[in-house]
Amino acid sequence: MEKYEKLEKVGEGTYGKVYKAQDRETGQVVALKKTRLEMDEEGIPPTALREISLLRLLSQSVYVVRLLSVEQATKNGKPILYLVFEFLDTDLKKFVDAFRKGPNPRPLPSNNFLYQLCKGVAHCHSHGVLHRDLKPQNLLVDKEKGILKIADLGLGRAFTVPMKSYTHELKWSEDKLFFQVTLSCNSCFTFSGKYFALSHLLTPVLDRLLGTPTEEQWPGVTDLRDWHEFPQWKPQILERSVPALEPEGVDLLSKMLQYNPANRISAKSAMEHPYFDTLDKSQF
Repeated sequence: MEKYEKLEKVGEGTYGKVYKAQDRETGQVVALKKTRLEMDEEGIPPTALREISLLRLLSQSVYVVRLLSVEQATKNGKPILYLVFEFLDTDLKKFVDAFRKGPNPRPLPSNNFLYQLCKGVAHCHSHGVLHRDLKPQNLLVDKEKGILKIADLGLGRAFTVPMKSYTHELKWSEDKLFFQVTLSCNSCFTFSGKYFALSHLLTPVLDRLLGTPTEEQWPGVTDLRDWHEFPQWKPQILERSVPALEPEGVDLLSKMLQYNPANRISAKSAMEHPYFDTLDKSQF
């Protein structure tokens, strides 16, 4: 990795360590993600190559963090892969926190970021890819251009070779994220629930807000793997939880927060919702 100078370690996750680095020749600042992929004697497994190609394809969208290159290095005689991404120095959580704590705190235009998120998610879905771990820390912000970018897309999955079957604890990431960011941006209260489904779905906020799911709402829910007798909560009026959100936003949120996946609005359909009618979509 003589090509890059590591400046600092900026994170670590299931995919490996992440470094802020600089291209010695061009001066470009990048994010280096050191993978924990074990390569065999013949090099990179074909399945991993296909997944890397998929990451390249997905990162062609401006709303997905761009994969610039894949580099191979050697450490202690063992080959290592580094994924080289564009570098962004803040995520949505840090951005919202700084926005709210600034000298002139004001509501953040969450419909702008949500529209960009929907575009990024729809792009991934159009290629048959589920992120499954969307959260403010995995959404990076280009502060100068005001662009929201999906990060860490598929890394845990990309470097699990062979591919494992999907866990039954799927995450309602985009939908709960809208709820969380909406609450946070409008200074109502911070959504502190987890991002899991079913066994961890009935969080301190959502279970009391949406009510305990029933067979009428979600046929077959009581037969799902982690179902047990949950506390029985009655659904509450959504508007009271997000008083600063306009009626169109409440309507979109209600369509996103549907227990039954068959009734939940898709990212592509959400982009056509009246909540975004006031946006100048030509900027996207």
